[in-house]
Amino acid sequence: MVLGRRRWVPCSHRTDKGKAGHVSDISYAYSGRVVTVTGAGTGIGQATAVAFAEAGATVFLLDVDDEAGQQAAAGVGRFLHCDVTSAEDVDAAFERITASTGCLDVLVNNAGGFWVQRTTEDLPLEEWHRVIDLNLNAVFLTSRRAVPLLRASTAGRVVNLGSLAAQVASYRTSPPYAAAKAGVHALTRVMAAELAADGITVNAIAPSAVLTDRIRSVRDRQERAATAQSIPLGRYQDTEEVASWILYLASKEAGFITGQTISVNGGRHMAHETS
Repeated sequence: MVLGRRRWVPCSHRTDKGKAGHVSDISYAYSGRVVTVTGAGTGIGQATAVAFAEAGATVFLLDVDDEAGQQAAAGVGRFLHCDVTSAEDVDAAFERITASTGCLDVLVNNAGGFWVQRTTEDLPLEEWHRVIDLNLNAVFLTSRRAVPLLRASTAGRVVNLGSLAAQVASYRTSPPYAAAKAGVHALTRVMAAELAADGITVNAIAPSAVLTDRIRSVRDRQERAATAQSIPLGRYQDTEEVASWILYLASKEAGFITGQTISVNGGRHMAHETS
């Protein structure tokens, strides 16, 4: 796998300073590699699947939403229906991957999210379990099935999606989501230690303020502008930027990085003045 060449542009000629999407000058070669991305129907998962496919990988796109998954997979890879909170669904999906390719090089545990912003006091127990299942238990279920396949790879990689919510307390989130993502960060370290002897690296990305279609639908322009103002770099990041970090951590060039959580948040974790 070859880390691509950057196209350097003289400073005086740059027109994209500070704008989202300007990190795409790095290219990767993933030909002959097999990649599985969970939650690949939309958002970061979809962008990641597309990026791996464009780099030449064979990509399996797992999602519980058949329509979104099939649309995302068109021209990109193979869609497999999978509710990652169901051990039976996960087993069935990995049996199909094994039957199709007999191997796996990269697992991206992207599926996650929450439905309603809550406080601990007004959080129903059922919702607690539901969010934990999706954001933490699912990572365990898919990773458990992937490990035997990853051991056969010459450069097995697991990249988990964590969150700034696991690192910084904020009311504008969900208590079980923050707790689950903190668990993902911890599980990342545990798995990295367990699998190091097999040459498998395990890392996490902790993004924040990613401008997905979901964010556009639930926050109006004024709310998005206020969020952007709270970020030192002054903007949202796009899904392709997060995908570029995932591709890097899955590359051979990142082979000496393991057990790490990479914060990709525009400096949002820092205390700073906004006026």
